[in-house]
Amino acid sequence: MRRLLPLLSPLLAAGILAGCGESGEQATMPSTPKVTTERAAAADFPQAEGRRLSEVREGLQDALVLAPAVSVFTPGRNRYGFAIFDVARKQVTQAPVAVYVSRQDGGGVRGPYLARSESLAVKPQYQSRSTQADPDAAKSIYVADVPFGKPGKYRVSAIARLDGRDVATSSFTAVVSEPGAEGQPPAVGEAAPKVSTPTLEDVAGEAERLTTRAPAAEDLISTDLADVYGRKPVALLFATPALCQSRVCGPVVDILEQVRAEQGDDDVAFIASEIYQENRIDQGLRRQPAAYRIPTEPWLFVLGRDGRVAERIEGAFSVEELRAAVRKAQQAG
Repeated sequence: MRRLLPLLSPLLAAGILAGCGESGEQATMPSTPKVTTERAAAADFPQAEGRRLSEVREGLQDALVLAPAVSVFTPGRNRYGFAIFDVARKQVTQAPVAVYVSRQDGGGVRGPYLARSESLAVKPQYQSRSTQADPDAAKSIYVADVPFGKPGKYRVSAIARLDGRDVATSSFTAVVSEPGAEGQPPAVGEAAPKVSTPTLEDVAGEAERLTTRAPAAEDLISTDLADVYGRKPVALLFATPALCQSRVCGPVVDILEQVRAEQGDDDVAFIASEIYQENRIDQGLRRQPAAYRIPTEPWLFVLGRDGRVAERIEGAFSVEELRAAVRKAQQAG
């Protein structure tokens, strides 16, 4: 069984990349930049048509770290989630940001694709002690709808507006694969694997054997996927709050619990499944995430009544994004 490959935690990514992004320029920006709060349009950012990436970024300070929260891409529109950090490893939030895509050599630039800020906040009654106690737990994430062409490797970078000026980020490589490529997680429109997920009944009510969240969200570990598969929509989340290196698993499990509590589970099943056997990394993956072939965590799969994937999200997501995904599944077959 393959070992799950966690995404870099934001602080680790910032530490590694602050001076050595693919752009290769030294970061020298002040550690506490001011965020420009006005709304921005694509026309407010450097235009890419007919230019190389170096030309788009010409004259801009290269002082921010792009920390992607996604790793799986296919041709067409992709949800590109990411965080941005300054050289002091402090997360930059609520800034106008645009994403650019180019070939690996910096040619063929496309963009700017405006990013939106998605909050990971929940109502106080749904925030777990796990999230409250984690000073590095993510609070928000940027999301841009980025189109990729044919399969291959692309260079992704961003420009943020801080303190009244545009500042460039480091770059990351996005590997775009053919839809349905071997080893990929089930895509939208594909039948999801029908597997049993462990429930409280299987462990005589000992919730700590099934979840690392504190306190346990027992309603999220009370339904077996196999019992509801093909009968009603399902929001299935693979996440390990206490062990997730990207520091977003705790917040997204809280989000799943809030939406479940608000909507109820009569018409939609909400299931949280941990990643590792016995909740220990050294014991390897449980068979459920292995069946879904996820390379990172967290991953959300929202299934329609027909058992097909109506929506999937890699990495962090907001309450509003989950609500929209559930509505999409309810409207599916």
